[in-house]
Amino acid sequence: MTRTEYRWLLPSAMADPELPGDRARTRRTVRDWAVDITAFLCAAGIALLVLAAIEADETTADFVVVVDSVIGAAACCALWLRRRWPVGLAVALVVICIVEPVAAGALMVALFSLAVHRPFKPVAIVGAVALIVAPLQPFLRPDPETSFTVSAIIGVLLILLVLSWGMVVRSRRQLVLTLRERARRAEAEAELRAEQAQRLAREAIAREMHDVLAHRLTLLSVHAGALEFRPDAPTAEIARAAGVIRDSAHEALQDLREIIGVLRGPGDTGEGERPQPTLATLDGLIDESRRAGMKVTVDQRVAAPADAPAATGRTVYRIAQECLTNARKHAPGTEVTVTVTGGPGDGLTIEVANPAPTEPFERVPGSGQGLIGLTERATLAGGRLEHGPTPDGGFVVRARLPWPAA
Repeated sequence: MTRTEYRWLLPSAMADPELPGDRARTRRTVRDWAVDITAFLCAAGIALLVLAAIEADETTADFVVVVDSVIGAAACCALWLRRRWPVGLAVALVVICIVEPVAAGALMVALFSLAVHRPFKPVAIVGAVALIVAPLQPFLRPDPETSFTVSAIIGVLLILLVLSWGMVVRSRRQLVLTLRERARRAEAEAELRAEQAQRLAREAIAREMHDVLAHRLTLLSVHAGALEFRPDAPTAEIARAAGVIRDSAHEALQDLREIIGVLRGPGDTGEGERPQPTLATLDGLIDESRRAGMKVTVDQRVAAPADAPAATGRTVYRIAQECLTNARKHAPGTEVTVTVTGGPGDGLTIEVANPAPTEPFERVPGSGQGLIGLTERATLAGGRLEHGPTPDGGFVVRARLPWPAA
């Protein structure tokens, strides 16, 4: 059941988002009508009881009874305006009750409404005035059966009771509305966190697709371009290039299947996942690049590559893969130097450098997003990455990643 379905069971201040005391006019709910009718009947009943006591006093003139009856009826009818003008109605009834005991019931209802619908300051002011003038009514219109002291004490206690009760009701309503707003805010924050998590997941998948597929597709582009511009190449070289194209296409399809499997979720592909690359598989990446015709020099001074943390080793592998891809696109024919050093407690450092190209070549388009992704990947791994041109026109990428001591 939603809030709109049981709105008729709530007071209007609770059914609407405003806090009690807001000046916005709202439509009465079914509960409001029931409460207003009950309050009117209670005030009218008290007025009739007081009027009966006044009529029973033989010293009271008839015109006084008539005036009391009219004023009492008007005071009870005025209670229908208590939600719209609670302060004005309460002040008016406080003044009237100085000389009209028949309006006492209406005054109690008005003070209760004032405490429910208005903040503490106007309630305190009007309540203080009501307490001050409370002894005047039994002084001016004494009850022959009750002493002045008892009547004054009863009047003060009733005012304090209805004001306290009204403030308790207001505090409870404010607490409920505050909790409702807090729950609404928590739901909004949860939705925002879910959207943020989805965005981060999409970015991670996009980064992984770039890192994995760009390497394979660059091999395809370079060797296809070589076959296109050198149709007279030796048969062995054409066969080798065709083999690299075939292997790269096969690997690209395998990587694409893995990424689609991640998007579909577990259990949808029916195929086992291939092992993730680590520092120990870096040699295989270098050999693959050499088979594709690149000149790669490796200086690896890591005693036990297999002992490197999986996340750190995978980050080193992706950095080397992206750098080799960029060197193949932007500096073909040059010798790329890959240096990996470090160990437990010292961290891992990888540096990939290539000189400026010396021969003209067909440029492969690139967006530069790969280096941005590498910087983010290194930062997520707890390290840092720097890249930029060298004085001789080459390019170098250097990253340092953590490797905690055993």
